[in-house]
Amino acid sequence: MFEKIEIFDKRYSELSQRLYEPSVAADPEQYQKTMKELKSIEEIVLTYREYKQAVKSQDESIEILEESGDSDLKELAQLELDEAKQNIDELSEKLKILLLPKDPNDERNVIVEIRGGAGGEESALFSAVLFRMYSMYAEKKGYKVEIVNANETELGGYKEISFMIEGEGAYSRFKYESGVHRVQRVPETESQGRVHTSTTTVAVLPEAEDVELEIDPKDLKIDTFRSSGAGGQHINKTSSAIRITHLPTGTVVECQDERSQYKNKDKALKVLKSRLLKEKQDKQASEIAANRKSQVGTGDRSERIRTYNYPQGRLTDHRIGLTLYKLEDILNGNLDEVIDALVTADRAEKLKESMENS
Repeated sequence: MFEKIEIFDKRYSELSQRLYEPSVAADPEQYQKTMKELKSIEEIVLTYREYKQAVKSQDESIEILEESGDSDLKELAQLELDEAKQNIDELSEKLKILLLPKDPNDERNVIVEIRGGAGGEESALFSAVLFRMYSMYAEKKGYKVEIVNANETELGGYKEISFMIEGEGAYSRFKYESGVHRVQRVPETESQGRVHTSTTTVAVLPEAEDVELEIDPKDLKIDTFRSSGAGGQHINKTSSAIRITHLPTGTVVECQDERSQYKNKDKALKVLKSRLLKEKQDKQASEIAANRKSQVGTGDRSERIRTYNYPQGRLTDHRIGLTLYKLEDILNGNLDEVIDALVTADRAEKLKESMENS
């Protein structure tokens, strides 16, 4: 493990020096590329340097304990030795995790698609709740949210809504949201006060970069139409909304959020590329989810990753057995505790697999 980190350490020093070279400083593309590589190994290198310092402190403390006759000095050395040993154990575990293979998509922007599942209008209303939750969370993380397409109901819910989240590491935080979300509450449309169960599906797609996916313009069927709001209101006089069909796969993307036809087309193409890239990556990895459809499931109540129980103020993530009685807080965008627990569980599983395979 340490031989590999020594290589990173040496590379980190080289890159740090390169940033000050006039040829690199004068070339924005080269500077950005160097900075990106530097940042990708920075945490590993700085943690390793902390680890080496802790080992040095341990060795010095042991030397004092073995050679000094001063009782006060030995007592101080013992305290430093205990602290150094604890630091070595913690930093060693941290290094093991940092050396795990990273998801190549983690630093990307994401496209999130929320669709009503089982439950009709109540499901559409909960889609709006999830969109609000993700928007508030994104804002807290300093990310930018931009709606791509929305099919709104008359009561203010969404049959479906897709939106982009732009920011460094967005995919690393949102990727765990893919799946079926179940809600248990008294619907706003229900007068009898009975608790209903409905579902909403969420798909999270890493944004595709132009260099990764070439799409032949001949494979695209592009239609324009007039965008409209809930119930056919707010009709535009111009046909600015865009529908793109990828003929080889039958994938259809719509965008009607912008007034400009060109902006809608640009957004729709981004979503299309991201969907096609996700399918391509899934097939390459031979994962169970071979395409987008299997990622989100059918919206059936039984295919759930998380339950939001309003009467008890409870959120349960079924993948890791996490239950929190702070539903209102979470729905107001405070998702870090949930996502941090999912990240920790994911890392623990990967660490276990790497140890079994080593």
